[in-house]
Amino acid sequence: MASFDSVAANYEQLVTKNVWITGESSDYFAAYKAAYIARRINLRRGAKIMDYGCGVGLLSGHLKRTFPSAQVDGFDVSSESVERVSEELVKQGTFSSALNHLGHAYDIVVISNVMHHVKLEDRQDLVLEAGSRLAVGGRLVIFEHNPINPLTRWAVSECPFDEDAVLLPAGETQGYIKGNLRFLLRDYIVFFPRWLAWFRRTEPFLRGCPLGAQYAVVAERLP
Repeated sequence: MASFDSVAANYEQLVTKNVWITGESSDYFAAYKAAYIARRINLRRGAKIMDYGCGVGLLSGHLKRTFPSAQVDGFDVSSESVERVSEELVKQGTFSSALNHLGHAYDIVVISNVMHHVKLEDRQDLVLEAGSRLAVGGRLVIFEHNPINPLTRWAVSECPFDEDAVLLPAGETQGYIKGNLRFLLRDYIVFFPRWLAWFRRTEPFLRGCPLGAQYAVVAERLP
């Protein structure tokens, strides 16, 4: 994942170019995820959120706008990416490429499109590490590309920073929920491109359909 240093300067533009077929930008997908979390998780006022694999802070920014009273922190192994997180976000939270600079007892920890860059033998440890940052009753939210979707596989194959990517079936991701993490739900998300935007209002009702471009797995931290 450290190779993201080389694309930090134009990461958003590269993602937008890669998903041109959807008619949307990288910002749309970040906003979509923040809205999904708001829809599926009741978050207390003044909560703490950790964006685990925050990159340049695109999702973190939308999380802060969606939950304005929350403290949003971020971790990423790419120090070049972290340095590009906006000043507004850095003022209200901690963003670092060193995990020991981050806290614990988070209400939500988000791992968004990170796992497919992680070596198979390291994936379980990453999930357990992220989960250990949660407060009891806190939620771990993992977003990943859905390998069942052919357009998703095509987009990943064309992406310059996805050369190392090995996509995870939803069942694999769910299988990493163990120990003091309890599986809560799995939703498939992102079904319609921009030119079919009118149908997007139906997406919450399609969450059980395994054809979404991505999926979300949500777990709870147990005592």
